Amino acid sequence: MQQQNDEVVTEVPVALVYNGVSHAVMMATPQDLQQFALGFSLSEQIVKASADIYDIEIDTSDVAGVQILLTVSAESFSQLKDRRRSLSGRTGCGLCGAESLQQVCLPVEPVESALKIRHLSIDRAGRELQQSQPLQESTGGLHAAAWCDPQGEIVRLFEDVGRHNALDKLIGWLAQQDSSVREQTSDEGFLLMSSRASYEIVHKAAVARIALLAAVSAPTSFALEIAAKANITLVGFTRPGRHVVYTHPQRLID
Repeated sequence: MQQQNDEVVTEVPVALVYNGVSHAVMMATPQDLQQFALGFSLSEQIVKASADIYDIEIDTSDVAGVQILLTVSAESFSQLKDRRRSLSGRTGCGLCGAESLQQVCLPVEPVESALKIRHLSIDRAGRELQQSQPLQESTGGLHAAAWCDPQGEIVRLFEDVGRHNALDKLIGWLAQQDSSVREQTSDEGFLLMSSRASYEIVHKAAVARIALLAAVSAPTSFALEIAAKANITLVGFTRPGRHVVYTHPQRLID
């Protein structure tokens, strides 16, 4: 029998606190937390734009976990209190804490985009994904969200124990590149997820104005419904040499 050290993925409670009021505790990988806080705030529609967040402070002094202290505009905080949505940290279903059916998916405008992507670009991105995940390679327990240019090259990738957390980190990064990302992102590239395409992933993509979402695994029926309504091209089972296009195939060309 051989004994050797094994690297294990780090997972800690991360509390998001808005104007002194705790709103959500997520189980997350404690890196890229500035991007995570910004992306979560945008994708959960707590703020309308990056400018509504005045300050983000990361507090690691509590041994129980990490606190992200956000100072947001009075309008954003008032709307947050009105929603009275209390989320529990999740790495699975994503519905925990929704108080009514209307809170499952807040409404979003359909994504308008002139984006055209070649099938070969999706294939290229899928082939690059595995070698672009250093933490997944060493631990085997992380999801990834990757932003790819129209040619399929991975521009930026974020990893996290939760697939939605990884996407929030990516959305936060996109917003840092361009404060008007909600209006501009749709024509600049596409999203690749290492996971299945759940309803929450598709909804967050719609809020971020992402026109094309490719996932390594399967979509759910609710995800397909949201993608169809939000005018998002949803691709599943992204594998070398193959993928399945479920909604709005007009953005994909030979």
